[in-house]
Amino acid sequence: MDHSKHVRLSSSELTESTLNDATIYGPSDEKIGSVSHVHGAGSGMQVVVDVGGFLGLGAKPVSVPVSDLDFMRDEDGDVHAVTTWTKDQLKAMPGHKDR
Repeated sequence: MDHSKHVRLSSSELTESTLNDATIYGPSDEKIGSVSHVHGAGSGMQVVVDVGGFLGLGAKPVSVPVSDLDFMRDEDGDVHAVTTWTKDQLKAMPGHKDR
């Protein structure tokens, strides 16, 4: 997928309703997870990404800073993100627990 033609989201668009279920792509353009939910707002927002699993089962939720993800819309208007994290790096992070 050529992300260079996709429109980056503005900071005002970085909301839970916009980001939920967004696909996350790794450095080799492979799908590595999807957004489960977010905590906070603005530059301090944490994005909880479900990594691994199949059809939502067995996925590990991990929390990463929104600044580690580059959110954008594709030609169809679907929101997704790219990151330098690999699936293995995300899986190695401590699991996120809601409080």
